[in-house]
Amino acid sequence: MDLFRTKSIETLRSMAEVSGMKKSLGATDLVLLGIGCVIGTGIFVLTGVAAAKYAGPAVMLSFVLSGLACTFAALAYAEFASIVPSAGSAYTYTYASLGEFVAFIVGWNLILEYTVTSSAVAAGWSGYVVGLLKAGGIDLPTAYTLVPADGGIINIPAILIVMFLSFLLVRGTKESVTLNKVLVIIKLAAVFIFLFLAGPKVNPMNWEPFMPFGFAGVAGGAAIVFFAYIGFDAVATSAEECRNPGRDLPIGIVGSLLICTILYVAVSAVLTGVVPYAQLNNPEPVAYALRYIGYNIGSALVGVGAICGITTVLLVLLYGQARVFFAMSRDGMVPASVCKIHPVYKTPYMVTIVGAILVAAIAGFAPIGLIAEMANIGTLSAFLIASVGVLVLRYTKPDIPRTFRCPALIVVAPLAVLSCGFLMYNLPLDTWIRFVVWCLVGFAVYFGYSYKNSTLNKDEAAHAED
Repeated sequence: MDLFRTKSIETLRSMAEVSGMKKSLGATDLVLLGIGCVIGTGIFVLTGVAAAKYAGPAVMLSFVLSGLACTFAALAYAEFASIVPSAGSAYTYTYASLGEFVAFIVGWNLILEYTVTSSAVAAGWSGYVVGLLKAGGIDLPTAYTLVPADGGIINIPAILIVMFLSFLLVRGTKESVTLNKVLVIIKLAAVFIFLFLAGPKVNPMNWEPFMPFGFAGVAGGAAIVFFAYIGFDAVATSAEECRNPGRDLPIGIVGSLLICTILYVAVSAVLTGVVPYAQLNNPEPVAYALRYIGYNIGSALVGVGAICGITTVLLVLLYGQARVFFAMSRDGMVPASVCKIHPVYKTPYMVTIVGAILVAAIAGFAPIGLIAEMANIGTLSAFLIASVGVLVLRYTKPDIPRTFRCPALIVVAPLAVLSCGFLMYNLPLDTWIRFVVWCLVGFAVYFGYSYKNSTLNKDEAAHAED
């Protein structure tokens, strides 16, 4: 069995050109797309949890550590994106460099990332909105706002938001990106309102002890807050809808990551400076911090920004999930019947609908719990493998045109592998066990279906007959 057969760059490029998807995105759209998916649950929720349970005030170092790992991987992604402007991000990149079997496992883990993360974010959106309505005197019945494991029957708000955003994505990428722009502006305004109001109230005494859980706590916090960064991968999935992917994708990937890292560090520094870190383990630490220092109106404004932030995260995650599904179905890795472009809206509507149903089912009925950590390990493994792939491609195909070349790749790629591996090492054992089980299921799918049904296998069989 030829498990490591690669798809040619020329084939991937030609497939992207005739995909039928509308090319409507520019560099600014991509930067905002990345910010839309990165600034959300992480900045409004994870900052407090990571400070209280893992790193204390040194959570700002946790964000720097995670940001560095992502920056190394992002530089590798950017070079890949300039070579292979095709949907599928790390899955497609790996198919071109390390071969089909490795690419399938990367794609399998990206599906895990997007599906689980989307479900978790939808559940979080539901909890935030239900809480806001309750504060306004509207108390929705728990039977229809909680999953069975939490004492309810079905989480209807989580299902409704998934279906609504998926409807927008089917209607058109440009329309969805326009909504994303508006919501990104609102949530960035909320972040700056927080920094403006809380910044002058910082008490340096709250930063002592700075590292109460030691460096192990900083590393553990970095592994957890990595969840806050995974959105930049979604930018790479938009390649076939970019007007100038070779130039715009690197700008979108690296630009959104740098902006988000700066904002994460600033917010975590101010947050732990105004509230003792032990008090931040709650679902709305940023809003709580403003109430703590007496800004109740500011807290409400930030609450609205948080809902907008979580909405854009979910929108971009559903977008990315559909593009990875589309790339894999087009290659025969999953049934090709779902690889259809809408004749009017020019979007991959079948995979968007299938993915939405899967996410809605999980968010509506299943407890998320520790499963959300699987998104981290799946993404880290994809980043790690993609970083190896870009280094391999630099040496095996040095003459391929690259509109963006990763600086000092011989240094950056190994640093990406080491930093992603380090963060994976710091994830809990239960997460590793579930990850191994998920990969074993993936092996069964690949050898039972994908290997013989892949378009590459069928092409090779046709050539053999000739």
